[in-house]
Amino acid sequence: MSLVIEQRSMRNPRAVLHWYDFLCTRRKDATNCAAYHHICNRGGMSVKNVQFSVAAHILAVLGFHYGEEVSSKILADSVNADPTFVRKSLSKLSKAGLVVTTRGKTGAATLARAPGKITLLDIYRASGVPPGFGIHSYSVEPRCSVSCGLKPCLSNLLSQAQNSFEKSLAKTTLADLLSEIQHNKR
Repeated sequence: MSLVIEQRSMRNPRAVLHWYDFLCTRRKDATNCAAYHHICNRGGMSVKNVQFSVAAHILAVLGFHYGEEVSSKILADSVNADPTFVRKSLSKLSKAGLVVTTRGKTGAATLARAPGKITLLDIYRASGVPPGFGIHSYSVEPRCSVSCGLKPCLSNLLSQAQNSFEKSLAKTTLADLLSEIQHNKR
């Protein structure tokens, strides 16, 4: 059924919505709800958020050069990202007290504290990443039992998963990450 949806949506999205309306009047089940939300929310599914990994990358570079100033250009080259994005990340890290930055042509950054005193949870929170787990937003379809019951069922489970994830990050320091990077480099 999804192949048909995809083929039709490529050709004529309005026809797909008519197709859904027709199907929904015949069968009211979870498959149709999912198909409808897939069709109506084209491109609405979440994409990867790389803010945490970029922030960890920046701090790892600064950790390898602990006590030295590293320019935002060098950081951007290492991350292989736009310098503006790196500077925005540095701004968040600076506000969180993880780095000290200098502005201007010779702008640079250095760690604000030793790598052993910075946890991955500190980096995660400083990067401003939304929670790793979430429930897609949609209006509840009263004719669909899954639509009516999914959010409450998943909410507690995903909250527990997020808490477990954060506890795991809290156990690992930037120094641990640097050690792991060194070990994998060999």
